Amino acid sequence: MKELEILLEKRWVLKSEDKELYYRIRDSIGELRRFATDKMGCQMIENSLLVKLEKIPAIPEGFMGIEDFTSKEEYAFFCVLLMFLEDKDAEEQFILSQLTEYIAANVPGQTVDWTLYTSRRRLVKVLRYAVSQGILKVTDGSDDVFMDAASGEVLYENTGASRYFMRNFSRDITGYTRPEDFGESDWFDMNEERGIARRHRVYKRLLFSPGMYRDTGAEEDFEYLKYYGRRLADDLEQNFDCRVHIHKGSAFLLVGEDCRMGAEFPGNNAVSDILLLCCGKIREKVERGEWKTGNDDTIRVEKLEFERMLREVKEESGTGFTKNYREMPEGEFMREITENMERWTFIRCEDREHMITIYPSAGKLAGHYPDDYTGGHTGEQQMAGK
Repeated sequence: MKELEILLEKRWVLKSEDKELYYRIRDSIGELRRFATDKMGCQMIENSLLVKLEKIPAIPEGFMGIEDFTSKEEYAFFCVLLMFLEDKDAEEQFILSQLTEYIAANVPGQTVDWTLYTSRRRLVKVLRYAVSQGILKVTDGSDDVFMDAASGEVLYENTGASRYFMRNFSRDITGYTRPEDFGESDWFDMNEERGIARRHRVYKRLLFSPGMYRDTGAEEDFEYLKYYGRRLADDLEQNFDCRVHIHKGSAFLLVGEDCRMGAEFPGNNAVSDILLLCCGKIREKVERGEWKTGNDDTIRVEKLEFERMLREVKEESGTGFTKNYREMPEGEFMREITENMERWTFIRCEDREHMITIYPSAGKLAGHYPDDYTGGHTGEQQMAGK
């Protein structure tokens, strides 16, 4: 099922960018579609432009946004860009000023001033993302010119892929008033607790998220694992190079060396090393009885206590960090490591209560320096599984 792995990892496969892969996937489309619809409840889009697996999560997570975007305005600009391209044919060209006029006239609830550098920078970020995803092509010019002055022009070409970026709905969504409404529409009038809906949710939670936890979804999902977990694990392990671990309050899909289904942890970067050290410190505290696990295998600690743990990691192992993290101010270090641990669902921050919930995934991996490690930022990380 390597082709399915590719579709899980990528947003889509464009014929114009990789014709050989595009036809390889289309040759296997029947088998892929059966697995996607039967197990995950995901739609497969196949046409002369692209092949795409619609990956709609069972539970939306913060890390599932567009990482290139850092403001609501960028999301708004991107949505209006998709509206603008709806009226364009594939291979039709347009100049940037046509788009800026359209955005200024159609962004709801605000006035867009293109003489402001911030507005231009945000639009350029959106356009570069659209180019990276194969939605647009730059035919002539450079967006650096527009970054410098609002009068700068660039010639773009619409590839036609933009029409398949947003998900399709089979019902009218104009009456939706809450984010939750979009998730409920997946099941239409189906009772969500029936077997097929539960199966789709469980497969999605395992395939689309770093971990599946009892306290973040329907209790019935763990009932499904109780009765069908072994069958589900066999199914996934036969189709992918992976192992499924099911515990009392959590479940995980651990990918093997030959499996590529998206971002993986640990990555080959400095922040992964630090997170592994933090996980090792958490396990130490549990083993020494300083921190207690609850009935669902989670740990709840005060935010100040959690930050004290991060400080200990930096004091004990900081000589092995890269220069950036060694010299990073303490507040910035705390914030960045906390955000990354939450992104990988090792923890959940409860800001209102000033508490941190530590999930069982923090006990799945740990890192420590070798016993003969003498310092310096090039030290090798050793990982230990549990």
